[in-house]
Amino acid sequence: MDEPARIGRRVHHMRTELGLTQKQLAQPAYTPAYISTLESGRVRPSETALRFLADRLGTSYEELATGRPAHLATELRLALADAQQDLARGEAGGAADRYRALLADAERLELVAEQAEARLGLGDCALEAGELGEAIGQFEEAERLLAAEPLPRRARAVRGRAVAHLLAGELRYACHLLESAIDELGTSGLGDPEALVLLYAAVIGPYIDMGAHARAAHAAELALALAPHVEDPALVAGMHRQVARTFLAEGRLADADASLAKAQAIYGQLRLRTDLAHCHWMRGYVQAQDGDLVAAERELRTARDMLSARRAALYTAQVEVELADVLRRLGRCGEAAGLLAEVVELGERHGAVHAGGAHRLLGLMAEERGEAEAAEEHYVRALALLERSGATGDLADLCRLLGDLLRRAGRTEAALDAYRTGLGHRAAPGTTTLGPAPAAPVLRTAPVSGSRSAAGRAE
Repeated sequence: MDEPARIGRRVHHMRTELGLTQKQLAQPAYTPAYISTLESGRVRPSETALRFLADRLGTSYEELATGRPAHLATELRLALADAQQDLARGEAGGAADRYRALLADAERLELVAEQAEARLGLGDCALEAGELGEAIGQFEEAERLLAAEPLPRRARAVRGRAVAHLLAGELRYACHLLESAIDELGTSGLGDPEALVLLYAAVIGPYIDMGAHARAAHAAELALALAPHVEDPALVAGMHRQVARTFLAEGRLADADASLAKAQAIYGQLRLRTDLAHCHWMRGYVQAQDGDLVAAERELRTARDMLSARRAALYTAQVEVELADVLRRLGRCGEAAGLLAEVVELGERHGAVHAGGAHRLLGLMAEERGEAEAAEEHYVRALALLERSGATGDLADLCRLLGDLLRRAGRTEAALDAYRTGLGHRAAPGTTTLGPAPAAPVLRTAPVSGSRSAAGRAE
């Protein structure tokens, strides 16, 4: 709402334009003296008074309170929805241009909620392009704009910032952001189902990467129990995709594939290309774990092509590591090495997790060629990269590979050091370095009876 003097001038201008006296405008709810005081700027009108006067003056409450015609805000929100649809179709570059123009309009009109929405869109576009610093900045600014709003309104910004830090290899910090938000929802009594599904689905990935499989499974169970309360199908599909990671960790390959197929069907209908690509990616991973390498290659190449078309560099790199492993297992090591070389170069500029995975695979291939010195070099470089990220499960496995290599070379003390390092990185089941897991918030809606049956209904 504008300052009282500006509102008063606006009321006076509109009243005289219509040829109304102060008495005619005031009747029947107010007095002419009140209108006179309001027009002189000596009183701040209440929302009730402004809505009454707006109706009498043939305008909107928003225009009277702010000076902005209501249709401008509506048109801006519609344009923001169009930009979001562009992003969902995979047109991140065009969407980013639209979001920037809409942000400028929202700033000019002083529409805070629309500024935040534009910032969130720009953050999502930056994630697609692998511009993690830009993404973090946009999500932080969106959080600042929404600081006075309840946490459910800020959940998307928190989730976006956590994903950016996760892609940058900062797993523990990503977990910290998400767990803190979940805890705040619980202690504040704002157990909003959509916000919780968004946060629980996002935290599954870093839990898995850190080796905290029991905690990931618990988050997945809670997300599945909440699913019947969520109306956004894209959110439910994203949750199914993340829950599939938990099934993988538990060796439940059929359940993982079924969950991903459901998510894939929803994303296909909604044309959310990035999330659909992620489903192809994870289905390929499931098939690779099940030994169906031909099908796995097909799914992973589909995911890679879809993500490359969207210029989603970091996601593409992660898929390429999985694809390279499948190619190695198929005996096509030359193709695998070519993919990994590109991933290593990208990782040195943007992040550590996928670059560490690339060096691990390059070390395995060097071992298979009998090149122990080259294998050791790749393992050591992978170790340095992954230690920065906190990828506990990957670090423990890598230390085992390095220890075995050194032991076979007769370097027993060095091998023992590697094994000890790996043991130090093994997390106890269901734990991270962040302390107790977040408590399950109390929902504002009626609870779902029976977590197992709820999970079944969600699937």
